[in-house]
Amino acid sequence: MNIYSLSELINHHQQLPECVLTIGNFDGVHLGHQAMLHKLCQTANGHNTKQLATAVMIFEPQPREFFSPDTAPPRLTNCDEKLALLQAFGIQNVIIAEFNEAFRNLSADEFAIILQTIGVRGLVLGDDFRFGHDRVGDSSFLRTAGFSVFTLDTVENHAHERISSTKVREFLLKGDLNLANQMLGRDYSITGDVLHGDKIGRTLDFPTANVALNRLKPAVQGIFAVDAVLNNQQSFASFSKNQQLGLIGFRSNSLFGTASIGVRPSVAKPHDWRLEVFFPEFDGDLYGQVLNVRFLHYLHPERHYQDLTALKMGIDNDVKALLAWREQQLAI
Repeated sequence: MNIYSLSELINHHQQLPECVLTIGNFDGVHLGHQAMLHKLCQTANGHNTKQLATAVMIFEPQPREFFSPDTAPPRLTNCDEKLALLQAFGIQNVIIAEFNEAFRNLSADEFAIILQTIGVRGLVLGDDFRFGHDRVGDSSFLRTAGFSVFTLDTVENHAHERISSTKVREFLLKGDLNLANQMLGRDYSITGDVLHGDKIGRTLDFPTANVALNRLKPAVQGIFAVDAVLNNQQSFASFSKNQQLGLIGFRSNSLFGTASIGVRPSVAKPHDWRLEVFFPEFDGDLYGQVLNVRFLHYLHPERHYQDLTALKMGIDNDVKALLAWREQQLAI
């Protein structure tokens, strides 16, 4: 998959292979987005008897993060996760548009000219798509500008609910992984590098892997059962010490873990978002590795403990409860 910066395409007068384009945040790449991508591929393959390339334009930061970063909705996927999902879908080209003052002030006419210049010949858009500083740009505007445009109607689930990133966030924040996963078409997960943290977990006898979030704030918060795999497909055994290999998870080559994701109200300053994963019966050095952490079961929200002794007791109770949940699942 080819990844382009829109500003570099413009500044260097570069052009993509002639393509059909879709545009949006694509946060989560949920089933609604996937329907758009299916239509994009179908349209590119049969565009006026000529096969064109597929292209997706996404925004970094996402518009609401630019306008109001303190109140922007949580990210379902950071940029790298989004790119990986688009690549897995078979998209050939991704254009990353930096959402800044210059971009937000583009008129609809200027944006249409940019699309023509970089090689866009057709578009697949949602029925509510609008663009341009004056927001006069829509599908009809683009057809008038000479593009072939297919508009996709809203995608709904079996309960006739609109599938959207907003609904997925609502379900995740309530801890309803089942309904969130139904809209995503997959199990929700977060991928990130294992970083050095403040190592408080070690002092409590619960050493954790501190997984980078790479977003303003995550879409899940609380205590969860998880399983994790290494993105390089290696086995955790390669990094284990003292024959402490951990507990197998529910995917091939995965380890079962207990995770806390949030602001750590007992030990940290507000808004210090962390994803920390404890792997029972595992001893090893995972620093620098990339983990994909899949959320399996929600236990409860974050809790505030008065001191580290109470915190250690709370963690111990959570680990026992989540290990019991794992045993129940294995017995099914």
